[in-house]
Amino acid sequence: MKTTLRSLTAGRSPWETGLIAALALALLFSQISVSFVQSFLGIALVAWIVLLVQKKRRFAFPAFFWPLLVYSALSLVSSAFSRDPAMSFKDTRKLLLYILVPLVFTAFTRREEIELLFAALLGSGFINAIYSIAYEIFKAYPGQRVKGFMGHYMTQAGLLVLFGALALGFVLFGRGAKRLVWGAGLVLASIALVLTLTRSGWIGLAVALCVALFLWKPKTLLAVPILAALFFFLSPRPVKDRVLSMFTARDSSNQARVEYVRAGIKIVGDYPLFGTGPDTVNIVFQNPKYGLDELARQNVHLHNNILQIAAERGIAALLAWLAFLAAAFVSLARLMKKKDGRLAPLTAGALSALAAFTAAGFFEYNFGDSEVSTLLLFLITLPFALERITTPPFSKGESGGIMTAPRGPQ
Repeated sequence: MKTTLRSLTAGRSPWETGLIAALALALLFSQISVSFVQSFLGIALVAWIVLLVQKKRRFAFPAFFWPLLVYSALSLVSSAFSRDPAMSFKDTRKLLLYILVPLVFTAFTRREEIELLFAALLGSGFINAIYSIAYEIFKAYPGQRVKGFMGHYMTQAGLLVLFGALALGFVLFGRGAKRLVWGAGLVLASIALVLTLTRSGWIGLAVALCVALFLWKPKTLLAVPILAALFFFLSPRPVKDRVLSMFTARDSSNQARVEYVRAGIKIVGDYPLFGTGPDTVNIVFQNPKYGLDELARQNVHLHNNILQIAAERGIAALLAWLAFLAAAFVSLARLMKKKDGRLAPLTAGALSALAAFTAAGFFEYNFGDSEVSTLLLFLITLPFALERITTPPFSKGESGGIMTAPRGPQ
């Protein structure tokens, strides 16, 4: 441990050390406490700004950050035309999370710094999964959906899906004993995900598995139906009932989602340019003309990323958000094509996580969940940060450490 700490701090200023430590601690608590995550990200932001001023870091970012900037700008415009501008501008504080992309992209100068983050995230996954499984064993109220350390089981499911997708990348493309550790984390996270009884999460992890297997050995996709059948027949009755509920129109949550789709389409038709304003859709759909029953009107969103963004921010903002997803997919796919063994595990995990997030987002507004979107931004940015510090040409930073020149579109 002392050797590891010395290697991480050697030749580094306190601000550089603090930046890496704060990011690692943010990931360590990513599945445990949103308050701690925000606190450590705040510390990391301060350290990063100081390093920018000292010219020990350069402001740079991957190409997919451009559409995020456009999305942010359009969100502010939407807030100005909102049904409730005060509420909308308050909600747009979440846009500050997107600064995580250039921060993570330029934070690192050594590979072992990023490996420290992997260890932190692995620890977070183990703690969360073990706690969730223990809670299921000892819980006082049978049938209660497990939510881990999170305030809601859907947030818990979203985090477990992203962690599981990353673990798939390390299991299939990693080397040595680390594969076994990540494999154990994947198994535990999968069990914890099942205990949430969250169908969108199950779909997301299934999509992540398909993507990871396709990237690894496409023929192994033939095993997916067999694995799905085994999962179903070996599952306890409550899980089987949740699986079967996906395919019946009599399920109340399925009926509600159909209502949300219809209402969302009507709202977009009524507010196509700027939407109703961030965080105001639930105010607008109280109007009986949108056809939601009393129970559905108690929800705060439309359970769908595409409909929610279009309804509250307008069609232009939706197009910018879709461009962000497309740019991230294309950029990660190009990175994967390089067949670089140093990048493959993380890149495959990030691609799988992005696919899982997108699939789950058809049934849940997971982009509006700050815990989930924060972890997603970490995962899809880290491959480019790793490429940046492992691919020549290199240049000497003013701190004396090695820094790479920004690569690709900036």
